[in-house]
Amino acid sequence: QVQLVESGGGLVQAGGSLRLSCAASGRTFRTYIMGWFRQAPGKEREFVAAISRSGNTKYYADSMKGRFTISRDNAENTVYLQMNSLKPEDTAVYYCAADGRSSSSTNIASRYDFWGRGTQVTVSS
Repeated sequence: QVQLVESGGGLVQAGGSLRLSCAASGRTFRTYIMGWFRQAPGKEREFVAAISRSGNTKYYADSMKGRFTISRDNAENTVYLQMNSLKPEDTAVYYCAADGRSSSSTNIASRYDFWGRGTQVTVSS
């Protein structure tokens, strides 16, 4: 089992940047595919990005490509989401999640076994 704690959210103006972090407990972090999802008020949870166990393969939702970058540090048990050129429509609660079962990164939320509590990102216009 792994516990996940997100941080780094906040209020930023449109065009600005934020870097989210997700710290994982336990010694098995490197065995999990890690993903970021987000949920805006009144909307369903949405896939943002995922990264393979080694960090060599990254997978993004189309609307985030070129603006968001996912990375991980297995020595520090942490996954990051660098968000640039933020837009008001990026406002949401951002969640990190861990998938221990899939053979490759997935955008399917139900494949992720463990979730953090989320961090709020608000982008003002």
